[in-house]
Amino acid sequence: MRNDPGDARPFIPRDLALHPAAFDPGYKTSVLRSPRQALISFQNTPTEITGPMFGHDTIGPLDHDLTRNWAQPGLSAIGERIIVHGRLMDGEGRPVPDALIEIWQTNAGGRYRHVRDTYVAPLDPNFGGCGRTLTREDGSYAFMTVRPGAYPWPNRANDWRPAHIHFSVFGHGFAQRLITQMYFEGDPSIPLCPIVGTVPDAEGIAMMTATLDMDATVPFDARAWRFDIVLRGRRSTPFENRPEGN
Repeated sequence: MRNDPGDARPFIPRDLALHPAAFDPGYKTSVLRSPRQALISFQNTPTEITGPMFGHDTIGPLDHDLTRNWAQPGLSAIGERIIVHGRLMDGEGRPVPDALIEIWQTNAGGRYRHVRDTYVAPLDPNFGGCGRTLTREDGSYAFMTVRPGAYPWPNRANDWRPAHIHFSVFGHGFAQRLITQMYFEGDPSIPLCPIVGTVPDAEGIAMMTATLDMDATVPFDARAWRFDIVLRGRRSTPFENRPEGN
């Protein structure tokens, strides 16, 4: 386990006002899967404030590099090369080291490598669309990837998802589990998306939006986007589509 239940402290409660509502008529699949009764809060138990421990030997040398981890030797994924980086912090602003972060995304054309994705955009034979890494001692992380494309989805007559990257975070306890989406600053599709619209206010959407970071850009190679993640507490990054989990 990650820590001793006798020494672990309860996590700071979430501010549900910042998180997506479980029921949102504009996001059609939420209508049937949302709970019909009010949520009930419980005190943290030892199984929630402890969690799995991940070792660096479980991470491959290219797991963080989506441009190469699926590519044939000497080849690379097609698209705008980007670096996605930031820090993982707890509700009190402290770094969360040795936490597993996994990401998945479409290719540059807006298509997932998934049997159920039937979008007409072609698959990239050198792009798998997923990666993982462990946070460093200061809570920092970084991925090399390509900027994902937008794609249509069958919600209403003409809905499109903005460019986004899915994040899955395993903190130091199961109550710090977080699944969220990262959007790109300046994307005009963000305010048009019904899934983004489930987040109740602009502050919550801003917490899910990466900012361009020219200081971390590699000249003539890749632009950088910064995306800091907060687990639990008032400033916690909103959970993807529903107010449970982190």
